Amino acid sequence: MTDVDETDHRLLRLLREDGRRTYSEMAAEVGLSVAAVKRRVDRLRETGVITGFTARVDHARLGRAIEAFVELRFAGTTPVREIVASAYTVPEVQAVFTMAGDPDALLHVRVRDLDHLQHVIDGLRRSDQITGTKTLMVLGSWSRP
Repeated sequence: MTDVDETDHRLLRLLREDGRRTYSEMAAEVGLSVAAVKRRVDRLRETGVITGFTARVDHARLGRAIEAFVELRFAGTTPVREIVASAYTVPEVQAVFTMAGDPDALLHVRVRDLDHLQHVIDGLRRSDQITGTKTLMVLGSWSRP
């Protein structure tokens, strides 16, 4: 485990809010020099705390306004790698979470409309390993920056 102090947590929060924020902007926020902020961010990257930088995307503007979670149940002998592989090739799947207990996996999907969602679910159900699904529609969301 890497030692991370309160200032590091503040820097991480600032970067999660805007990954393009400059060192000088962050320095002013946390009360350090630009060089000190750069050293801290470099250390967080080198130790693997920061694994990369990304862009937040408005999926509705890309035609994928519907968001849902799909619970998957598999035959009891299905290895975890096959559970992940069953959804990996489906472009609408944003993430796969394997679970302990019931269900076996939770998929995060984004689709154009309800017909598209039905098509994705029907495709998943064609797998011989999947024994059941349950779909949960997202009405709204919030995530910590």
